[in-house]
Amino acid sequence: MYGGDVLSYADFAERVEALVQTFVNAGLSSGDKIALLSNNMPNWGVTYFAATISGMVIVPILPDFSGTELDKIIVHSEAKALVVSDKLYGKISRATLDGLQLVIRSKNLGVIAHKEGAVPGVVREPASGDLAAIIYTSGTTSQPKGVMLSHGNLCSELAMVSILQPVYAEDVFLSILPLAHTYECSLGMLLPVMWGASVVYLDKPPTASVLLPVLKSVRPTVMLSVPLIIEKIYKNTILPQIQKNWFLARLYRFPAGRRFMNRKVGKRLFEMFGGRIRFFGIGGAKLDPRVEQFLMEAKFPYAIGYGLTETAPVLAGVNPTMVRHQSTGPMLQGVEARLDHVNPLSGEGEIVVKGPNVMMGYYKNPEATAESFTEDGWFRTKDLGVFDQDGYLYIKGRLGNMILGPSGENIYPEEIENVINGHALVSDSLVKEDMGKLVAIVHFDRDALERKYHAVREELEQKMDVIKQDLMKYVNSKVSKFSRISVVEEKSDDFEKTPTHKIKRFLYNKKNNASLES
Repeated sequence: MYGGDVLSYADFAERVEALVQTFVNAGLSSGDKIALLSNNMPNWGVTYFAATISGMVIVPILPDFSGTELDKIIVHSEAKALVVSDKLYGKISRATLDGLQLVIRSKNLGVIAHKEGAVPGVVREPASGDLAAIIYTSGTTSQPKGVMLSHGNLCSELAMVSILQPVYAEDVFLSILPLAHTYECSLGMLLPVMWGASVVYLDKPPTASVLLPVLKSVRPTVMLSVPLIIEKIYKNTILPQIQKNWFLARLYRFPAGRRFMNRKVGKRLFEMFGGRIRFFGIGGAKLDPRVEQFLMEAKFPYAIGYGLTETAPVLAGVNPTMVRHQSTGPMLQGVEARLDHVNPLSGEGEIVVKGPNVMMGYYKNPEATAESFTEDGWFRTKDLGVFDQDGYLYIKGRLGNMILGPSGENIYPEEIENVINGHALVSDSLVKEDMGKLVAIVHFDRDALERKYHAVREELEQKMDVIKQDLMKYVNSKVSKFSRISVVEEKSDDFEKTPTHKIKRFLYNKKNNASLES
């Protein structure tokens, strides 16, 4: 932990064995569920391993779920024990806590509460096909579902990722994403532990003021991130420095000048990250094309991956030597993929996959499990994409979000949103179909608006119609004819989001059967 707890692997093993004994003494046995609700810390991993090596089932829960959702997850998973951090303990209802056999404080692994008179449990070494983890997704269109991952799912995922990007004992990982997210858990915890690398945990949100001194001190070699972090660095730090100088701003408009400037800035960015970063992984959502172009031209060692919680998670990916603009790269060695229901005009179809990392199913939800697999047993990602001649995958959008244009065109709101969010005055956006038109719901960056127009908030209201029209012209000049927006609606507050910070589209995206206007 940065600025706190330091554990060697020997210390880690001792804590794991001690916690296993605590579980057993409380009457827990192999197959029992252990809920884990905690911010990032070394004891998060201790709890995970204590449960899984003894054949119990770990249930990692994202801290951003509401109290009601947390209660539902704990009850639905049939957890008998809970390991919880001090900050999150108060979110759990008394009724849920009283129904547990054991409650442990994650900070020191001390027992908070336990049922009296328990008979010691029995544990055994788990087999490859045994259930290891139930992970509740924070879906943007539905209620959370419990993804069941076996020991074989997780181990095969680690083996396949290690072929793509080797990890060494000398590596230092800086962990800034929630460990309860499969992306960070698999690649930011299990992978470095597998190879004996070091991991430093950051228990605060990775804002610039928090992250910069940590990067200077830790000097990580490996980091995992989501697009939002690097996009904010580019949009709020890099671009303003260029735009405030008229000569640099003019130079940046020309390809040669832009490449020269990006390479210069890239060297400073590399030093800002500590000077020895060799793998900066980006996943979880699509990266803004402009930001990726900057990273490529800056020669920053970034890499893109694609996957889902249901696939433990990575299906396709690249290392920094393999990147291609806006591609997630080829499928991992060992994963098969094909496109179903291909559009003959575009070559795009639904990505369906088969591999040893594909989930066992959804916990206690056979209907959802059946819907997620094709008749011949391939997992339906519900993502739309296309492969190039070299097998590189390009994600177009979610099947459920796609809008059908007036002449049968596939319109992907995510691609339009990428353009909108690239505008200097926009914080976030969502594109939907309404009465045959494409409507952009936009949350403007009020601070950026005030800086640009030198106006107070009240005065800005009088200019918003012009600002919306300017934004619409900007967007429509950069998208295809059938992807042009007809209306810009301002959203005064933040979008409601899932615990993984994706917009809950179902709250805003009311679809109808009207055809789009050209």
